[in-house]
Amino acid sequence: MAHDIVVLGAGYAGLAAARRTARNARRGRLDARVTLVNATADFVERVRLHQVAAGQDVGVHPLADSLNDGVSLVVGRVEGLDTGAGAVTVRVDDTLRHLPYDTLVLALGSSAGPGGVPGADEYTATAAGLDQARALARRVTDERPERVAVVGGGLTGLEVATELAESHPGLRVRLLTRGRVAPGTGPRGGAHVRGALRRLGVALREDTAVAAVDADGPRLEDGTRVPADLVVWNAGFTVPSLAADAGLTVDGDGRAMVDATQRSVSHPDVYVVGDAAHATGVRGQELRMSCAMGLPMGWSAADAITARLAGREPDTAPFGYLFQCVSLGRRDGLVQFVHADDSPRRFVLTGRVAARYKEYVVASSYGGLRGGGGGQAGPNLSLTRGAARRFARRTGRPRRAFAA
Repeated sequence: MAHDIVVLGAGYAGLAAARRTARNARRGRLDARVTLVNATADFVERVRLHQVAAGQDVGVHPLADSLNDGVSLVVGRVEGLDTGAGAVTVRVDDTLRHLPYDTLVLALGSSAGPGGVPGADEYTATAAGLDQARALARRVTDERPERVAVVGGGLTGLEVATELAESHPGLRVRLLTRGRVAPGTGPRGGAHVRGALRRLGVALREDTAVAAVDADGPRLEDGTRVPADLVVWNAGFTVPSLAADAGLTVDGDGRAMVDATQRSVSHPDVYVVGDAAHATGVRGQELRMSCAMGLPMGWSAADAITARLAGREPDTAPFGYLFQCVSLGRRDGLVQFVHADDSPRRFVLTGRVAARYKEYVVASSYGGLRGGGGGQAGPNLSLTRGAARRFARRTGRPRRAFAA
């Protein structure tokens, strides 16, 4: 009897897991069926949502273009998970379907977290999802705001602020961040980011905490008002409660605790990949949410599932980072090279070279997912297994090292 593998979610991590599992099963002549469940029939390049928010029509592709032999697609919304019965409840149009599984892969990603301060949920926009990014773009076009406040100085907030400023000349953009902007960068990278913000006319305010938001804009903890016609919130993400509701062991943020093969520590027939997984890196640090970690998590889970089906022990080498990359509009960017534990190195790429490099990384991520085989992305995004072994021998770093 065929082994039923059900993958929930067709973002980077889920699509990578489904494609690679089907490829591995076919090559290993394993009797397995792979079913991919997604709420829509499209794959969304989430790393381009800041471009969508600025009015660019990019990053949405039919999932059918990316599915390889052995993957069946079910377009529907997941409504329940019964780990005891080994079944998922999915609403397809107006009908509830119950999909049994022998192995389940959870890859439902993350969404914008609650604002956490009074008025944030009512008076702010976000670019955390496709519909939200499109709605933000429509507001900028239709309402023609003069002043925009972007809250959150991580890479997402930075990309939103610079993309809006470049795409809409004359729009006064202010970036507010509780700590330092782009905190994962070193001194050279941070200096370039600040220079890019000045060039684009984005006013930066660091070490600034927002206490509340209303129709007139943010109010800071020191009582200062930041007048804004539109507030864009980028201060955190949350994951679906499905894993916690189903009884999987989760951390304080609801992310499922997994082992080195992406397997749930409490439910051995469930694997969790992408933003919904609490996975650890080379020094035991929690891997942050990112597309470039979602991809190798999906590949790792696929390899582990098919290895175990074939009676082999899967690889358990830890993940390590290579670089962070951020776009600063369409003509500027930063590539911050990092140590395996994600701490910054001295070496950076900046300007148009970095912008082109970032575009190559983004394009190769999707290109790898829709290409032949299991969906391995280009070598500048991740290391193939053979290249990883050679890299490890030369440097002593772990075999699985990826960009972020």
